[in-house]
Amino acid sequence: MSAGLDEPLCTLAFCWRIERRDGVTIGLTSHDRDLEMGGLTYRAAPGMTPSAVRSGIGLDGDDSDVAGALSSDAISESDLMAGRWDGAALELRLTQWEEPGALWLLLAAGEIGAVSRKGSSFSAELIGAAAVLGAPVAPSTSPDCRARLGDRACRVDLAARRRIVSVAGVEAAEVTVSGLAAGVYAFGTLRWLSGPNAGLVQAVVDNGADGVTLADPPAFAVTAGTLALLTEGCDRQLATCAGRFGNAVNFRGEPYLPGMDLLTRYPGA
Repeated sequence: MSAGLDEPLCTLAFCWRIERRDGVTIGLTSHDRDLEMGGLTYRAAPGMTPSAVRSGIGLDGDDSDVAGALSSDAISESDLMAGRWDGAALELRLTQWEEPGALWLLLAAGEIGAVSRKGSSFSAELIGAAAVLGAPVAPSTSPDCRARLGDRACRVDLAARRRIVSVAGVEAAEVTVSGLAAGVYAFGTLRWLSGPNAGLVQAVVDNGADGVTLADPPAFAVTAGTLALLTEGCDRQLATCAGRFGNAVNFRGEPYLPGMDLLTRYPGA
């Protein structure tokens, strides 16, 4: 590796491998021709440029930025604004374009964080692995459950609590779906399975018998007959956990722990 970088003349190119949360994977390179490595074609994207990449034994400076041009066949403006690339896994590597893969130096790895757009270009933050160390070591106490419905801490099986539905229509954030039990999908999710929004997941605020209310309108237009996957939600209250899910033993909260209001009570209250 060092021998290749010590040559008088180096034919180097940057390569980006980006894998979205829905499994779509693309490869981009700063070289003026496509490169083939590991079964993935890295398309020529001269507009892609990384910021200074720093590495060391400390915990600071691991995050970096990557900038590039918007294009319909790589990273389109509509997909970027719809959030398809949020949280995507990204690897930045260095290779010799004369012999792709012989040098395959990992410069940075992480996931895409905040994205900003200016004109026909975009800039994305690359969140490194050290960002995990910024999370709390121990959870804070809370009257509500800190687990997410169906995760390792909750342990509720969501297999029977998901339902594929056919959407009759959408008006703003109101999605018309028939045959639902009122309130069951509140705080849950809706994942679009077909149409222009396919793969996008949206938060459900509430639902009635004939539709659900989303936190935000869909990014793209929805036609009648579009399929979606509804997943039940939970309001994170102990009564719901025990009564609806029979899962009080896994409740991750302290509903009976006195709060700060105990200090403000006056005698006899």
